Amino acid sequence: QLQLVESGGGLVQPGGSLRLSCAASGATLQFYAIGWFRQAPGKEREGVSCINNSDGYTVYVPSVKGRFTISRDIGKNTVYLEMNSLLPEETAVYYCAAEGRYYCSRDVHRAVFRSWGQGTQVTVSS
Repeated sequence: QLQLVESGGGLVQPGGSLRLSCAASGATLQFYAIGWFRQAPGKEREGVSCINNSDGYTVYVPSVKGRFTISRDIGKNTVYLEMNSLLPEETAVYYCAAEGRYYCSRDVHRAVFRSWGQGTQVTVSS
């Protein structure tokens, strides 16, 4: 059974950076698509980025493109999300999710992911 644990969240000033980690156990991520999502209070959970571990192809939503970078460490069975130039409106709980035999081609679709972590809080404030 695949389990996911997010870490790396915290308080950061506007314009600052954070690196989130999504550590997997119980299964290898080699054939999984891994998505990052975020949910602010009173808002729906939205997709942020996705990586296909089968070939390394990545997807970003327009609002984070050029500022965020998703990557993987195969040896550690871990996916990362590096966030730069953070904005106050990006304060949210950030989640990672995994789905086998699925390929992220253009968008980050929440409904297709069935395995989820518990989330890590990111607060962007001065």
